[in-house]
Amino acid sequence: MPRFLLIADYTAQGAQGLMSAGGSARKTAVEKAVTGLGGRLETFDFAFGGDDVYTIIDMPDQESMASLALTVRGTGAVEVRTVVLLTPEQLDRASQLRPDYTPPGQTG
Repeated sequence: MPRFLLIADYTAQGAQGLMSAGGSARKTAVEKAVTGLGGRLETFDFAFGGDDVYTIIDMPDQESMASLALTVRGTGAVEVRTVVLLTPEQLDRASQLRPDYTPPGQTG
């Protein structure tokens, strides 16, 4: 299953909801949404500084991940960035591919 890193930042509305219900309730809500789409919540960690949440999610496909991110972002309570994660083995396979590419400013 493809893996994704979600980086979330709460809006003022989201922070108020988090303070009201607590962190465990937030993790449970995210896990329910992920499993409902056929995925698995691998990690869920709160942070402070520039970002509020880091979570790694296994999802069946990119469409499922896009649906989750759009749904979460659509609430207005959370800003979400999604990062596609690759395993070392996937990068090994990618490094063996040789695309026919001409850099900008050079002729083919």
